[in-house]
Amino acid sequence: MSPRPKARPADPELFLDRERSWLAFNERVLEEAADPSTPLLERVKFATIVASNLDEFFMVRVAARKLAVREGDPTPEPSGLTPAQQLAGIAEAAHAQTRSLCATLHDAILPALAERGVRFLPLGALEGERRAFFSRYFRDQIFPALTPLAIDSSRPLPQLANLSLNLALLLAPAEGGEEPRLAVVQVPARLPRLLRSADGQGMEFVWVEDVIRAELPSLFPGQRILDSFGFRIARDASLELDGDDSGDFRETVESEVRKRRGRPVVRLEVDATASPSSVRLLAERLSVEQEEDVYPVPPPLDLRALQFLLELPALQDLRDPPWRPVPVPGLSDSADLFSVLEARDVLLHHPYDAFEPVAQFVEQAARDPDVLAIKQTLYRTSGDSRIVRALAEAAERGRQVTVLVELTARFDEESNIRWTRRLEEAGAHVIYGVRGFKTHAKLCLVVRRTEHGIRRYVHLGTGNYNERTARLYTDMGLLTADEDIGQDASAFFNALTGYADPPHMKKLCMAPTQLRQRFLDLIRREQRRAAAGETAEIRAKMNSLVDEEIVRALAEASAAGVRIRLNVRGICCLRPGTRKSAGRIEVVSVVDRFLEHARIYHFRNGGEEEVYLSSADWMPRNLDRRVELLFPIEAPDCRRKVLRALDAMFLDTSKARVLQPDGSYRRRKPAHGEDPVRAQVLLCEEAAKEPDRARAAAALVLQPLTTPPETARRT
Repeated sequence: MSPRPKARPADPELFLDRERSWLAFNERVLEEAADPSTPLLERVKFATIVASNLDEFFMVRVAARKLAVREGDPTPEPSGLTPAQQLAGIAEAAHAQTRSLCATLHDAILPALAERGVRFLPLGALEGERRAFFSRYFRDQIFPALTPLAIDSSRPLPQLANLSLNLALLLAPAEGGEEPRLAVVQVPARLPRLLRSADGQGMEFVWVEDVIRAELPSLFPGQRILDSFGFRIARDASLELDGDDSGDFRETVESEVRKRRGRPVVRLEVDATASPSSVRLLAERLSVEQEEDVYPVPPPLDLRALQFLLELPALQDLRDPPWRPVPVPGLSDSADLFSVLEARDVLLHHPYDAFEPVAQFVEQAARDPDVLAIKQTLYRTSGDSRIVRALAEAAERGRQVTVLVELTARFDEESNIRWTRRLEEAGAHVIYGVRGFKTHAKLCLVVRRTEHGIRRYVHLGTGNYNERTARLYTDMGLLTADEDIGQDASAFFNALTGYADPPHMKKLCMAPTQLRQRFLDLIRREQRRAAAGETAEIRAKMNSLVDEEIVRALAEASAAGVRIRLNVRGICCLRPGTRKSAGRIEVVSVVDRFLEHARIYHFRNGGEEEVYLSSADWMPRNLDRRVELLFPIEAPDCRRKVLRALDAMFLDTSKARVLQPDGSYRRRKPAHGEDPVRAQVLLCEEAAKEPDRARAAAALVLQPLTTPPETARRT
């Protein structure tokens, strides 16, 4: 394993704060929700993403900073901020972002929806039969599922579920008492959050918590309700796996997931109409000590409920035009993938290219009698995954199936546990990763008997084996029968499933043993070329740039004359445009319809260009604490396709923002007189043309040459 770099003094001139950079990314998503040129339902989508992102940010990043403060850790980040200073900055920015999100929803999105007939009605505005309908619905469908919970000295506040929606009540003092009493009603997660109005035909809705709140007297008969309001909590969601190798790892993970229910509350969202005294009492009972951890929000709480609007057929004209991934030329449903791969490599760019060949690759392997073994890593997958079904089928057919599963993929732990049981029941060998390291690499290896001997066929990717997200995220994958890559893939699995030293690899590169040093060597090679007077350039695309050693290496390369262009979707801790970054580093973020997720690394190398794809970002967790893979793209047509996608990110003048030295982002605009370029639209258009180009090329090959060679060349 490569040693982790030693901590170095903070350097605010070179480093931006990680947490503020993440909030800046969420602000870019919020800009899409606020942009009136974005189709209305896409604005709804972006608003729900902002809310969901904030949930995860508090459960993971804020929780970690709070733990550091509780443990008295004063160590500053590379940006120079201590954990306590970070928390102060987070609170200020997160409160401002929450207010901005609410304003976008209430001042822009909801009024625009109302103009299209989608209305969210206050229950108090309904009269007569329309109001009576909801009283009956409460009595018949909701009341039986509710449990009123009195909170006093003998009955402490129960362990409310993380991110659950609840109602808090302040009741008049008991007879002879002086203090108001607190009670809680949890809104059952299985209830529909939005209820259609009485006729059930239109698109007028009432929030279920409003119905419950109006009917609370029936849950607390004889009690006087002084105040009632909705609230929602976010808890620390970390998994505390202590590295003990004894016992069943799956059972350990299951136990830790259950323990999350009692973890500290890191954010309390409350209905902004609640009285301050009621909120203080609730915060005290929830052990929320800091006032800045309380977030007043005008209802509704939890905007994820609005996602259902995205599927309403009557509103599809309010979305981006539908995009159907393009079938890959030469890879029809009936194509023999193994024969195709013996002839050429195939580069897939999702969602522009269909994910079908990846699922087809595993399904054909499951049914091919010449296949001896299938080995695959799985990190996150869809609920009813074709790939999981194919692996189970392969095991049932007697193939040797080995699946390396990452149980601790955050927030997918319970789903992963369920389908690993299914694979084990089918007879597959399920390996729960490497203790202490998340297995994040995306790799599928098929070992097959052919008339020429044993052949290996490999799929390597930048994203998960997930049919659903392959339509929403941009990722890349390589299908190949390259002999060296096949041998490396075998060595990779042998190292992870058996007792073996880190493997020596010919073309692949693996974290945590080699990848950090490989990236540093590639960066420093460009630096040496620049110092020798050669043209040197690094271009890269990733989700996040956080790693301190990589940032310093990039700055040193830039100072030596290397041109560096980075497409970083989310967090970027490198501060561009300063003396230390020498003004030769450009950082661009593209936030658009599809989530940019592919990792591409391009090094000019004196004209002998090298192009790599990877499952790894430039983050310490990817380089030091995860099992990752970097793989080369060598076939000329595949390399051109990767570089064209990378080019598009830097051509974008519609959805691209350029990172400024102060950590803010500025939209890139087209030059005077030029039309704006939208990278994802450009790539959709090019993908749609690809089958026609492939057919035309095939026709040229098949047509007899009817003109002299000299004329053909001139033409």
